[in-house]
Amino acid sequence: MRGLKGKTAIVTGGAGAIGRAICRRLAEEGVRVGVFDKDAAAAAAAAEAVSAVGPQAVAQEVDISSFEEVAAAVAAFESAAGPTSILVNNAGFDKFAYFLETGPELWDQLIAVNLKGPINLHHAVLKGMQQRRAGRVINIASDAGRVGSSMEAVYSACKGGIIAFTKTMAREMARSGVTLNAVCPGPTDTPLLQGFLGEGEHGMKMLEALRAAVPMKRLGQPDDIPGIVAFLASDDAAYMTGQVISVSGGLTMNG
Repeated sequence: MRGLKGKTAIVTGGAGAIGRAICRRLAEEGVRVGVFDKDAAAAAAAAEAVSAVGPQAVAQEVDISSFEEVAAAVAAFESAAGPTSILVNNAGFDKFAYFLETGPELWDQLIAVNLKGPINLHHAVLKGMQQRRAGRVINIASDAGRVGSSMEAVYSACKGGIIAFTKTMAREMARSGVTLNAVCPGPTDTPLLQGFLGEGEHGMKMLEALRAAVPMKRLGQPDDIPGIVAFLASDDAAYMTGQVISVSGGLTMNG
């Protein structure tokens, strides 16, 4: 991809399945990556693995739901690696349950990570991008935020909010040369999905039903996501902003 070599990127949830795949792809393109994750040991392990394929990665322990922690983590990363060129808000959390069987405690947890967390990162990073008149933000939303998803009501609301936030900030930042776009994965084979499906016959039936619903007849894999992220972060996407792109094997075909 054009224009990625030598850039710096923050990837939240960088130690998770999709996050690590994104970090690796950016590193392969010559980007120095900050692996932001709540799990310090996992972040360090991911950074070590990513460093093997590109510039030295930086591990940063941070709870993205905390405005203060995010500000401190961004400052520490930029002190070590330089100004942030690319921000990938990837961290996410969900607990599958019917809405009427949940309560405020879970809602607050979901909102804190999936909506407030990315907002915190935008506030900490966009000011510098605006001053430098350059930057790329890629928000990992979800098709749940575009079309809804049973047993994911509050998560879907958060991801829908991230899509709207992305579009609004794309308008606000356009004159500063900063682009913001959203990527919406469909069902993706991650530990989160595996935990939802569970083990045994019931889990297998649900897995097969998901596969059957996808026109490509397979679930997404973590490595299906990084390509579009790298493209949106590159100079090849310099004239794209405020866009929402699904990566779902054709399950969702939004116009």
